[in-house]
Amino acid sequence: MKKSLLVILLAIFIVSPSFSQETSEMFNRLKGHYNNSKFKQLNEELPTPNNQHTASGAPGYEYTQQQVDYKMHLVLDDEKHRISGEETITYHNNSKDNLEYLWLQLDQNMRSPQSKTPDIQVGSPSVLYSPKNFASTFMEKPFEGGFNIEKISNENGTDLSYMINSTMMRINLPKPLAAGEKFVFNIKWWYNINNYMTDRGRSGYEIFEDGNSAYVIAQFYPRLAVYNNVEGWQNMQFWGSSEFALEFGNFEVSITTPNDFILNGTGVIQNPKEVFSKEQFNRYEAAKKSFDKPMYIVTPEEALKTNKETSKGTKTWKLIAENVRDFAFATSRKYMWDAMAVDMNGKTVMAYSLFPKEGNPLWEEHSTKTVANTLKVYSHFTIDYPYPHATSINAEMGMEYPMICFNYGRPENGKYTDRLKKGMIGVITHEVGHNFFPMIVNSDERQWTWMDEGINSFVEIYAENTYDPELFPTKQIPSDITRYMAGDQSKIAPIMSNGDDLFNFGANAYAKPAAGLFILRETIMGPELFDYAFKTYAQRWAFKHPTPADFFRTMEDASAVDLDWFWRGWFYTTGYNDIGIKDVKKYYITDKPTKEALALLKRYNRTINQIQPSLYLISEDNDDFSRNLKTNKPEDFAILNEYIENSFSTEEKATLKSPKYFYELVFEKPGDLVMPLIVEFEYEDGSKERKQYPAEIWRKNDTEITKVFPSAKPIAKITIDPDQQTADVNTNNNSWPKKTENEFDTFKKEQIKG
Repeated sequence: MKKSLLVILLAIFIVSPSFSQETSEMFNRLKGHYNNSKFKQLNEELPTPNNQHTASGAPGYEYTQQQVDYKMHLVLDDEKHRISGEETITYHNNSKDNLEYLWLQLDQNMRSPQSKTPDIQVGSPSVLYSPKNFASTFMEKPFEGGFNIEKISNENGTDLSYMINSTMMRINLPKPLAAGEKFVFNIKWWYNINNYMTDRGRSGYEIFEDGNSAYVIAQFYPRLAVYNNVEGWQNMQFWGSSEFALEFGNFEVSITTPNDFILNGTGVIQNPKEVFSKEQFNRYEAAKKSFDKPMYIVTPEEALKTNKETSKGTKTWKLIAENVRDFAFATSRKYMWDAMAVDMNGKTVMAYSLFPKEGNPLWEEHSTKTVANTLKVYSHFTIDYPYPHATSINAEMGMEYPMICFNYGRPENGKYTDRLKKGMIGVITHEVGHNFFPMIVNSDERQWTWMDEGINSFVEIYAENTYDPELFPTKQIPSDITRYMAGDQSKIAPIMSNGDDLFNFGANAYAKPAAGLFILRETIMGPELFDYAFKTYAQRWAFKHPTPADFFRTMEDASAVDLDWFWRGWFYTTGYNDIGIKDVKKYYITDKPTKEALALLKRYNRTINQIQPSLYLISEDNDDFSRNLKTNKPEDFAILNEYIENSFSTEEKATLKSPKYFYELVFEKPGDLVMPLIVEFEYEDGSKERKQYPAEIWRKNDTEITKVFPSAKPIAKITIDPDQQTADVNTNNNSWPKKTENEFDTFKKEQIKG
């Protein structure tokens, strides 16, 4: 009986504070309420599972998606900065629905004189303009951009009815397209290419000081919108921020350029002997065996010569790409080209970089190596890279497409800083990483920016750290997002918001999802569970259209970890994490009943005689403490030693710990997110111990919890989240003894003033 009574008393000691508080709250409650627990399941927020998107997060047996194949003939006019094209589109209706019409995206219409995009942009005038900025803002005529559709016809040449609504075009089908059928039609079009250096944009051209141009061309052709059972037609207008939702298909593209231009794009060049010189072709083939370091296909000397001695005439590049969702290309007479082979589990994938002399020496030192590293790290986290190459193009922007991306980074006078180097490596890693999200795991960018930008930014963390651990440390990832999360709530939207509704696009769509997934992997789930579930998601949804629910459900389905509380807090709210230490009390053991113990016994109709001999815990701030201390000398722990000696067998004593101090720890949570509670104990002898309590510790009380921590040694210091793993916005309440200054309050005052 002696052992069980001790357990009973200690249990009463542990639960009685919360029991008393919960009882008080129960009687003070005046009316019922909905389940507001942060641990309730996400069923209310997520769509109902079906046979296409299942409850496990996997594609169902009825999952379907459309296929769209393109054959295009393009002509690039370098003098007029114009591109024209003729395309034949084959639309495969793999759904079970009959389609009355097809919707196509005309993204270039955002730049047409009739575009409404400038009309929705708001803001006060600047107080200072340069003459050039003033003229471009208020005096210049609108850029004559946008598609000029010359003809739309079916495969036998008969005109088709169509209607253009800003950046979307509806093709009215002669008759409904039945399930399982295909429809072939032709479009002839042209548009003026924008100068992205002055007019901005995700693609366009730039003119260098030597008068030569470089083109990075994308969103350049009318392309089919997605049709599925989640949205029907994804025909939301393109306002400029939220990106694209596209179907997979095969591309056969020919591009006519000036004769001295170098070009690469989505897919594989089909006529390399025709478009390269003999020496360049030999190097193009030799590079396929260069696994150790990059080698030039087009040398700096060749590019420099072409810059100065432009040739007349044209040539046509022919490319084929299979099972891709989009097509883009880059071309210029200024480009040099280096290459490196990457071994992808026995399959050779090429890493390419095309860049002008303005990119060196930085680009020849790091671009292609960064591409190769990115492919390896992302493949480790997801699936082996399935395409034949990944190409990095030097441009004053960052944007991604299948197998090709545009990346910034140009030294000044051949010199560059670590900051520029870090920025260039970072943007190349990010844009090459987009080959996986969303070019392979094909989420809807128009709706959910975070599903490609945020998830991609998360894997980017590890790819960058692998490339250069000193330049890209990871420890600061959670703490870097705290300034944003603790900011003005009127300028913060939940991650689960349409991309066009976001205030702080970079922090919300990129950094916050990435930081959340980093916390999920490193702190909440652990790498083993997280990596398996994350890889499962990538494998399930490669070359398919996942939704947020598919991601959330798969991560739980493959790990057996209930994460609904995390998704709700981090993705569906604008809450922040703030956990602090409210109070710490040290307790000792005594065999003399305290007033509190006697009151507790009376409450349960028990007497001292019924449970003798007994042990009691008494805190240092108790009125009876000094008397008990002098009487029973708890500092030498004689009472506990005697109790153990008389109450346990030799075998039992061998398994017992020797707690001598008992600490009552009161943790508070001013923040509205729940997070694991990470506590580091530093003892008076200098040693440390760390304990992590799961987030579910907050399940019964969302504002304050109490824990009893027995210890064999006196504690000198307690710290919550010592490595800043949980994005705690206020570290001033994370220590005991408490800090005297409060940086968080200072920060909040600065926000109010600012």
